[in-house]
Amino acid sequence: MNKTPLVHIARRKYIVWYKAWAIRVIAIILALGLCGIITMFTTGLNPISVYGTMIDGVFGTTRRVWITWQNVAILLCISIALAPAFKMRFWNLGGDGQALMGALGAAASMILLGDKVPNWLLILIMVVVSVAAGALWGVIPAIFKAKWNTNETLFTLMMNYVAIQLVAFFVIIWEVPKGAGKIGIINQSTNAGWFPQVGSSKYLLNIIIVAVLTVLMFIYMRYSKHGYELSVVGESEPTARYVGIKVNKVIIRTMILSGALCGVAGLLLVGGTDHTLTTSLVDGRGFTGVMVAWLAKFNPFFMILTSFLIVFLQKGSSEITTIYGLNQSFGDIITGIILFFIIGCEFFINYRIVFRKSHKEVA
Repeated sequence: MNKTPLVHIARRKYIVWYKAWAIRVIAIILALGLCGIITMFTTGLNPISVYGTMIDGVFGTTRRVWITWQNVAILLCISIALAPAFKMRFWNLGGDGQALMGALGAAASMILLGDKVPNWLLILIMVVVSVAAGALWGVIPAIFKAKWNTNETLFTLMMNYVAIQLVAFFVIIWEVPKGAGKIGIINQSTNAGWFPQVGSSKYLLNIIIVAVLTVLMFIYMRYSKHGYELSVVGESEPTARYVGIKVNKVIIRTMILSGALCGVAGLLLVGGTDHTLTTSLVDGRGFTGVMVAWLAKFNPFFMILTSFLIVFLQKGSSEITTIYGLNQSFGDIITGIILFFIIGCEFFINYRIVFRKSHKEVA
């Protein structure tokens, strides 16, 4: 008697990249179809018009296009910063705090040194201070994890709140005018510490910097000895120790890198585009970056696509709520459904459905 189940699930040993992306595309199409049905029955709107409005919100004007790619660049910067930590199975949920500390370092440099040093030196100081601040915020939980095996998830999460309170404290110290509760635009009259504009847009330099960092991170994770070591640690710490890898050193080194790159994201926000400091400056990108990195399987180049998708959904949903007078919840529902399908399709990428009689495999 054959006791094999009629249908069972088997883990895939391997799937070629184009099949994996085909599954993701199918998931997005199905999600758009479901969202269209929900839109039609709940609002009476034409789904095609709604999707057209989403596209217009992202690409409707030249300014919108630049802002979109700027948002993609910042999200991508934080995502590639988190990627090595997560590939090492160090659950770094502190991207927001590390980026905020980088932003605080840049803002402090601009405020305290803006009229005391040449602009090129000020920008150099901002880079050093922001990278150091982000790296410090990343290495503290790494040291505790390496030495005393603390829970890095809770530790990095709590560090976010400490960073937020530090920023809130200094915003009050530096508020302009006194009693306003905010800093406003830093060095607006002198532009001291503002990054130089490249080309016709102030956003282009940020995009170029993140593009270079993305290529470097890909090389680091794929071809360097450090990238190999963090991969081995992520697969099995006992195996890593057996082959002579110093696990604690790898944890600390990787979190220094992760925190430093998050600090760069904060630097780009303060020095490159926003020129101010608030507790909401990073806007939750440290958590969104986790999803971006995970969906892209920690491949920096694929993170470009996932970052763009997330930004497209965020800006598109905001546009339809504004144009059609809907509340923000509707846009969030559309975004949530699409993300649910995208995340859920990872199951079919990692597993296959096998039928007993025909052994037919379903993607």
